[in-house]
Amino acid sequence: MTGRPRPDQHRAVLSVGSNLGDRLGTLQGCVQAIGALPETDVLAISPVYETAPVGGPVQPDYLNAVLIAATGLRPLGLLAATQRIEAESGRIRPQGAERFGPRTLDIDIISFAEEVSDDPVLTLPHPRAHERAFVLAPWHDIDPGAILPGRGPVAGLLAGLDRGGVRRQPDLVLRAPTSGAQTPEAETPEAQTPKAETP
Repeated sequence: MTGRPRPDQHRAVLSVGSNLGDRLGTLQGCVQAIGALPETDVLAISPVYETAPVGGPVQPDYLNAVLIAATGLRPLGLLAATQRIEAESGRIRPQGAERFGPRTLDIDIISFAEEVSDDPVLTLPHPRAHERAFVLAPWHDIDPGAILPGRGPVAGLLAGLDRGGVRRQPDLVLRAPTSGAQTPEAETPEAQTPKAETP
């Protein structure tokens, strides 16, 4: 892993995925948008994986990656900001079984500093991260010593999972955010009301 948060920032691990349209282009735009958030820096970007969908209707495979960011936002402020980025990509949040349906962009907050919370709006760490090879494999690539709060070392959790259907794509690369690139005008995330996170 490269880089460390400043004293006024917190370390956040984000999982990003897309299985509709220009998947890699959508993820690259997501990386750029996260890097443009107030008080936020992208410290590390994992390799890209192609992943078979888990649950839901028949749908295309996902491209997935993990970002490590440093942010001065609080957890709910970061959630509101990531939901806005999803909406700008065309993401719709259906309820019921269709919440596992295809998505132009999915951003999950996997962990935030060492916080543990059962808040239904944002549970920390992500309650299913320890079961998901498409989260743990790219996270382990950029931070082999990572710990998932309340669950233990990512390396050990990953070793216990079936990694079938989770395939690293060495020809697909996400670039670090570029400064000065044109991005949508940011609202103040802390002032927004986030919706409960979906699986």
